[in-house]
Amino acid sequence: MERKEEAVEYSLFTKLAAEFFGTAILMIFGNGSVANVELKNTKGHHAGWLNIAMGYGFGVMFPVLMFGGVSGAHINPAMTLAQAINGLFPWSDVLPYIVAQLLGALLGQFIVYLTYYPHYKETEDAEAILGTFCTTDADNDKINYFLNEMFGTLVLVFGALCCLMLPWGSKDLAAASIVVGFIVWGLVTSMGGPTGPGLNPARDLMPRLLHAILPIPNKGTSRGERRGFRSSLRLWAPSSARGCTCSSSRDFCANRVSRGGLA
Repeated sequence: MERKEEAVEYSLFTKLAAEFFGTAILMIFGNGSVANVELKNTKGHHAGWLNIAMGYGFGVMFPVLMFGGVSGAHINPAMTLAQAINGLFPWSDVLPYIVAQLLGALLGQFIVYLTYYPHYKETEDAEAILGTFCTTDADNDKINYFLNEMFGTLVLVFGALCCLMLPWGSKDLAAASIVVGFIVWGLVTSMGGPTGPGLNPARDLMPRLLHAILPIPNKGTSRGERRGFRSSLRLWAPSSARGCTCSSSRDFCANRVSRGGLA
C-alpha cells in the first residue's frame, strides 16, 4: 500500500521563525557576495557583477527550498503583500510576517558585517561600503530609482506568483524554488545597474538602518547618512504599489491554470 503524505500545519511562531531565518540567509548570501566583491583585500575583490547576481539567486533559492513548505518562504514584504492582495495569504498574518522578515534581514546583515569587519576597516570608499548594506542610486536620479525598483520587483513578484499558482509549481515546490532563484539571478544581471537592485524592502531598509548606527571606520558621510532614512522609507510606497499591480497576475494565472498551463 502506498503511504499518503499528510499536510503538516505549522504554528504561526514556526512560520515566523522560518521567515526570520530565511530572510537572514538571503542577506548572508546576497549582501555577503556584494561585500566579497566590493570590500578591499577580500578573496573575491573585483570578482564582478555575475558573482553578486549568483549570490542573490542562491540566496533566494535555498531559503525557499528550506522553508517553502513551512511558511511559504516569502522572505520579502512585497511578496507577502502581493499574496495577501491576491487572496493567497491571510491579512492577519501580514504584519507578523513583515516584522519577522525585517528582523531576519537585520540579523543577516549583522553577520555579514561581523565576518567582513577587517575588510570594512581597510576599505576607504564610502560608496562601496554603503553598497554592501543597501541599494545605491548610480546616477542620482530619483525617478529612475523608483521605476527600476518598481518594475524589477513587479517582474519578481509576478514570476513567483505564476510559479506558485500554475500546476507544475504547486505540485513541485523544489522546481518552483529553482525557477524563482533564476528569476532573481536574471533580474540582478539585467536590472541591477541603476540601483543594485533591492527588489525587497526588508533587504534595503534594515541594513540601511544598521549602516547608520554601526561603527564602520571609513563610512564617512556616505549617502545613507546624508539622506537619513527618507530614501529607504520611500521604498515602502513603491513596494506597496508593486504588490497592488500584481493583482492582475491572479486573473492571468487563474486563466492559465484552467487551460492546463502556459502553453
